[in-house]
Amino acid sequence: MAASLGFKGDLLAAIPGLRAFAMSLSQNADRADDLVQETLVKAWDKQSSFQPGTNLKAWLFTILRNEFYSQMRKRGREVQDSDGLLTARLAVHPSQPGRLDLDDFRKALEQLPEDQREAIILIGASGFSYEEAAEICGCAVGTIKSRVSRARNRLQEILDISGEADYGPDAIAAQVMGSTVS
Repeated sequence: MAASLGFKGDLLAAIPGLRAFAMSLSQNADRADDLVQETLVKAWDKQSSFQPGTNLKAWLFTILRNEFYSQMRKRGREVQDSDGLLTARLAVHPSQPGRLDLDDFRKALEQLPEDQREAIILIGASGFSYEEAAEICGCAVGTIKSRVSRARNRLQEILDISGEADYGPDAIAAQVMGSTVS
């Protein structure tokens, strides 16, 4: 019982990171929430297969990633819901000055190949080490480093960034763009 309570607390603590990763993969808030929910249900059902002392966060992100690809394969066999597309076009969000930069970044992120986008989100936004990201993606550490490097270069090219003055000195921006903050 006590072990289940600890596991539950660890799952709850991982939700914000899972949701951010799900959003980066699906580009849709509702689908991201569904992915996180499925991930949590699967993790809860399979908690006996989790080895305490190993990286729970990496295990959860792997489950989420696998669930995303399973859903993508399934969606490829289904007919698109045109009502959902129309609703998305009709939704109007209030304009906010700081939102333009975030929108530009999201659009640039969407232009990256899926493997590069996944790698830069895991390393830059989710805070995983290269080793953990490689484990989640099921590839070599060098492959992750290469994908992140290519993603950073491509983002700088798309966003026309030449240095820190173009994206600001905050820690998250610096981590995603591959520089250091003093």
